[in-house]
Amino acid sequence: MTQTVERAARKAPTGPAILEVRNGGKSFGAVHVLRGVAFEARAGDVTALVGDNGAGKSTLIKCIAGIYPFDSGELFLEGERVHITDPAHANSLGIEVVYQDLALCDNMDVVHNLFLGRELRKHGFLDEAAMERQTGEVLAALSVRSVKSIRQHVSSLSGGQRQTVAIARAVLWNSKVVILDEPTAALGVAQTEQVLNLVRRLADKGLAVVLISHNMNEVFEVADSIAVLYLGQMAGQIRAADSNRGEVVELITTGTRGNGGSILNGRADVGSATVSDGGSKA
Repeated sequence: MTQTVERAARKAPTGPAILEVRNGGKSFGAVHVLRGVAFEARAGDVTALVGDNGAGKSTLIKCIAGIYPFDSGELFLEGERVHITDPAHANSLGIEVVYQDLALCDNMDVVHNLFLGRELRKHGFLDEAAMERQTGEVLAALSVRSVKSIRQHVSSLSGGQRQTVAIARAVLWNSKVVILDEPTAALGVAQTEQVLNLVRRLADKGLAVVLISHNMNEVFEVADSIAVLYLGQMAGQIRAADSNRGEVVELITTGTRGNGGSILNGRADVGSATVSDGGSKA
């Protein structure tokens, strides 16, 4: 990358746990996809969720987003236990997910994509002025300068600009937690840097950001905390500043760390200290 993402490594968590999963479990028939998972996302942090294919990342996110119900365990939002019934309920609680397909409509402009399904109305008609104003405000708040006109069709945008629009839509609705599924996939170097800077700005504004990624360079460039899933269990949740790529890759591939860590009740223990940081409960 031509520039360093706008961040400084921080050893201590920057805010309280906004989202917390305790002892989360999910099965599909005889297949136990998630077992005793402990996971948290803190205000002001980018929490990277990593793991090999089939580790359970997508299932965990879908349970948090209300697509699947947890079979066991508890989910807390701002310290209050919640039972999310469907994606609309998750949205109403301030949980937004940006999936890889972005779910944007190419034949609609930026404004209408941001308000898709949640259009503002006045006297029975679309309130175009209000939607334009709020679109401009959210893009300005995120320091987005790459989108030249909020009235241009999404079909004319680059991959990085499309990702920016999808992220802006996620934060437009008083979000508390924003989950990004591989937001830099198939992007070039400059566009990747643009998106990672936007991810950092989301956290700096106090949101709890969850970043799903396979790219360790990007993870260590932007993440404050790294949660590693291994075969449906949480191998560890660690501060990025206290770890390195080798340790994280070892957790991804073996579920352990070289100094004796092993999965125990959804957490990774290293000697007498736990890898999982921030008081997550299993």
